[in-house]
Amino acid sequence: MSAIQSSFYRRLGLAIVGGMTIAIAAAGVSYAQGSGAPVRTIKIATAAESKPLSWGAIGHEPQGYEPDVLKAINAKLPQYKFEMEGAADIAQETGLATGKYDIATGGYYKSDAREKQFFIPQNPMGASLLKIYSRKDSNINTMKDLVGKRIAPFTAGGGTYKFAVKWQEENPDYKLELRASDAGIPFPNRLREVHNGKNDALILPSNLGEQVVIEEQKLDIKASEPVFFASNYPLIHRSDENKALLEDVNRALKELKDDGTLAKLSQKWFGEDITAYMK
Repeated sequence: MSAIQSSFYRRLGLAIVGGMTIAIAAAGVSYAQGSGAPVRTIKIATAAESKPLSWGAIGHEPQGYEPDVLKAINAKLPQYKFEMEGAADIAQETGLATGKYDIATGGYYKSDAREKQFFIPQNPMGASLLKIYSRKDSNINTMKDLVGKRIAPFTAGGGTYKFAVKWQEENPDYKLELRASDAGIPFPNRLREVHNGKNDALILPSNLGEQVVIEEQKLDIKASEPVFFASNYPLIHRSDENKALLEDVNRALKELKDDGTLAKLSQKWFGEDITAYMK
């Protein structure tokens, strides 16, 4: 074989091997791209001032029970990338309704109004114990003790307001002054209004961090025994695109309760297992 022929065959061999390498590499890239669905970013609004449930203003990493649950959900759903930011109550529901956010969390209960407006998973992410907050020198300990008292306004359409209205219907002999508001006043401000005497009592879920606010601000306020308990759910923006998100989040929440993750996070943040109240 001549030197020219030898050189030709070497170049041909290299070309074939190189072509095969490129083809294999190209096939590998195509397979990887074809097998992995694109990751969808999910915008989430969390409560900004509800320690230990959730806290962290915009620009800061949210912390607390619900952010930890959301991280655990995201770990089970790699097809999504959860991005969280803190927001006031009224901003959460407004942003969720307009599509600014895909999910909002903040100790939300189910209500007829919310179920019409948003997607809500069947499986809850937590539970709230409703308590009455009043001044220590008051005689307010139960719902019946609120007759003739000025009760702080409820968030319009919220689960706490729904509970109070239902209680009133079931106890018609005890007339309560129930007011609803869309003002979106943060609960620390409402606690101060009770402390200062503007309102006599405030009914709230006890997992928002009231005790921390009471102690840090030295408020002369006490909490009653639970007057009601209910499950909490994430709210999801209602759209065709989010139907799959609803199903995925619902499945992940069930798995997290079944494997004990929610119980561990509850003990971490609340010092008790609230999953016993999750129905």
